Amino acid sequence: MNFLSQITGSFAMPAAENPTVAMMDAAYRHHGIDARYINCEVAPEKLGDAVRGARAMGWKGFNCSLPHKVSVIEHLDGLGESAAIMQAVNCAVLRDGRLIGENTDGKGFLKSLREIADPAGKQVLVFGAGGASRAICVELALAGAERITVVNRGKARGEELVKLVDTNTLANAEFLPWSSSFRIPGETDIIVNATSIGLYPDIDARLDIDPVSLTPGLVVADIIPNPPRTRLIEDAQARGCEVLDGLGMLVNQGIINIKYWTGVDANGAVMRAKLEEIFGL
Repeated sequence: MNFLSQITGSFAMPAAENPTVAMMDAAYRHHGIDARYINCEVAPEKLGDAVRGARAMGWKGFNCSLPHKVSVIEHLDGLGESAAIMQAVNCAVLRDGRLIGENTDGKGFLKSLREIADPAGKQVLVFGAGGASRAICVELALAGAERITVVNRGKARGEELVKLVDTNTLANAEFLPWSSSFRIPGETDIIVNATSIGLYPDIDARLDIDPVSLTPGLVVADIIPNPPRTRLIEDAQARGCEVLDGLGMLVNQGIINIKYWTGVDANGAVMRAKLEEIFGL
């Protein structure tokens, strides 16, 4: 039995089934893959121990969620190309005895976004400057986004991400401080919540933005899969925006993860169906 797992921060579920675990195990069963996907909560100060434990137990790989996507790098043996640019990892893969960090966050998000909007030539505003935001901003830039605006509470981290995009891609990037009731600039085409605001159990939390600036025609994406309908998604849809929930990104990430770990092209419809069953969609 292979363990293809997830090292998380403070992920918790109200129901018996963790959606990521259930989605991945549904794919394994469907394809006859001899593996299990287990969820392990790890405190930041114990991350190194957890990675060493994964090595010792012979895990084939694992995912990392917040808050470990950047800090895990120091515990790995190398990085894939995109992860090296982003300096963020959400997927570790055992290759020839070495744990290599990859990033499927941005690729999963981009594939999901392209189902409703092509980011090429667009003005994109991204909330947050953590590991997921790094991955998404880089992939959007590589996909031809004209301008990427990073909005973050912390100036240093936001400016660091802008510099990363400017240095490694052709997109223009800028930083804006996240002030109270932030107003979405009128020229924006796509906004992305790449923070954990609204993630279970804090499902009533809202981004601190001016709701009036959510105008019809905007594409509003939230990367949070649990719950699929965050307050941001509900508010944006009520104001006539086109919305994208986090389930598509989660499914597409899973497909790429499974390909890395097993070489199998997983059936996304099976994975999406399991998520919809769990969330009653």
